[in-house]
Amino acid sequence: MEILDKIPFLINKDALMRQLMIEKDSEDEKEFDELIQLAIQCGRPKAVFLQAFIDEKTNDGVVINGITFTSKTLRHNLSDVQRIFPFVITCGTEMDDHFPPGSDILKDFWWDALKMQLLNAARLTLRKHLSERFRLGKTASMSPGSGDVGIWHIEQQRQLFALLGDVKNAIGVELTDTCLMVPNKTGSGILYPAQIDFQGCEVCHRENCPSRRAAFNASLWEEIQPGSR
Repeated sequence: MEILDKIPFLINKDALMRQLMIEKDSEDEKEFDELIQLAIQCGRPKAVFLQAFIDEKTNDGVVINGITFTSKTLRHNLSDVQRIFPFVITCGTEMDDHFPPGSDILKDFWWDALKMQLLNAARLTLRKHLSERFRLGKTASMSPGSGDVGIWHIEQQRQLFALLGDVKNAIGVELTDTCLMVPNKTGSGILYPAQIDFQGCEVCHRENCPSRRAAFNASLWEEIQPGSR
């Protein structure tokens, strides 16, 4: 497992103010500015990753370094792939250390938006690092819990963390009993070379999801989950 812990980030204040509906020249803007400065001072986004190779491809999953991952969609997406990159990315525990949640509901909401900016910086840095170092070209990724419930069960976070190693010691990210990650603005998954882009949203039926990045793909769904809805 390798660590990326010197990740630069920028905070787009204007975009965040529009997103959070903070009026210019208001008291809210002054308080938001204070949070931005705190995030700049304490923010330490991080990532860990591992280069691994697929041992076996089964009917409904893959085996990587002796660990079985069960998902027809993952198996489908890795049909022509042998080398993969499991990863965890995070805004960093420092964000919670310097601003523990629960002190102010509105500021908690703002702080979460700032944490998301750091998480996105970690995501972009990891993709750039892997693409340049391993000359991957076009890539895609899948995450446990993405898409509909049965696409890749969130409980397989346990296998992903086992594959990576001691993630908590490396970057402070913990996996809860319900397979959620702490800090809350943390992501995980498997990145792989791909000729065709893939988004978990393409196999998700939830129409009004605010985080949707791609339309539901009925033909892909039928290919992976024939006869199901």
